[in-house]
Amino acid sequence: MSASDPGKFITRHHHITIATGGAQEDYDFHTKILGMKSVKKTAFYDGPAPIYHLYYGNDNGDESSLVTTFPVAHIGVKGRKGSGQVGSVSLSIPNAAIDFWRERLTSHGFAVTDDERFGERYLNFQHPCGVDYSLVGVDDDPRTPHTQGPVPAELMIRGTHAITVSTRDMEMMDEFLQLGWGGTRVADDTNRVRYKLGDGSSGSLIDFEIEADRKPGSWIVGEGTIHHMAFQIATHEQQNQLKFHLEGMGYTDVSDVKDRGYFDSIYVRTPSGAMFEATVTHDDGFTGDESADKLGTQVMLAPQLKVSKEEMMDQLGYLQD
Repeated sequence: MSASDPGKFITRHHHITIATGGAQEDYDFHTKILGMKSVKKTAFYDGPAPIYHLYYGNDNGDESSLVTTFPVAHIGVKGRKGSGQVGSVSLSIPNAAIDFWRERLTSHGFAVTDDERFGERYLNFQHPCGVDYSLVGVDDDPRTPHTQGPVPAELMIRGTHAITVSTRDMEMMDEFLQLGWGGTRVADDTNRVRYKLGDGSSGSLIDFEIEADRKPGSWIVGEGTIHHMAFQIATHEQQNQLKFHLEGMGYTDVSDVKDRGYFDSIYVRTPSGAMFEATVTHDDGFTGDESADKLGTQVMLAPQLKVSKEEMMDQLGYLQD
């Protein structure tokens, strides 16, 4: 892999981060309905308001298995859906599990619609706060699912499959992806365009829905919207090369490296409007402050947060399993 093309250092998704409503509602949706493991309960690193940062994934919280959320109902900030943001996320399930999941979601009161795009079968539904989710049938996804949840492992979610970004046009975003972010354009489907990263397997796909007349969506951490998408990069050296490369392209607003407790990240606002993140996982990952058998069972606060755990929990409350 050539250092002259640092975008190719990005290999797949790392996590997606969504601003949701109530914390308990969000926790129940991901752990009890979708059956994902609570990998980490911590807090939002930025800004003065105490906000949970909740991580859901497989048994170990592996890269590309992760959905993370900021429940913000208690601060009353609402997001606005529109162009210029990640609009939806699809999660990989075995093709043989589609009927199981349609029945499971419907039985829990979710409106489910069947769809097909890029030759794949989708079940579309919404998080209780209104964010658009899909489950997509994927054959031979080798990622290990959560094995101890309410859904049998052989039917369980494997991780992220694709994100869909709403954009008014693709011209500048195509340039950013192919020259800056290591993407390869692989498919078109009506007003949708698909790019792959790395080997193009499930968990490495970026889709765009071209909606020229759609009003812009909000970029704040507001309930009901997806805030950003994070992608995996292996080393800090590669991350620094990517930052330098993007700045050389003219994207001088690439953030400095931010320590997020379990990984280090840089952020960039892409030409589509959607925020992308390039993330290097710490060597000890999520086990830096909890043992592997206790992941996600306690609220863990990083030293960077200038608030006591007692103060924060007085405002947020503890989640009930």
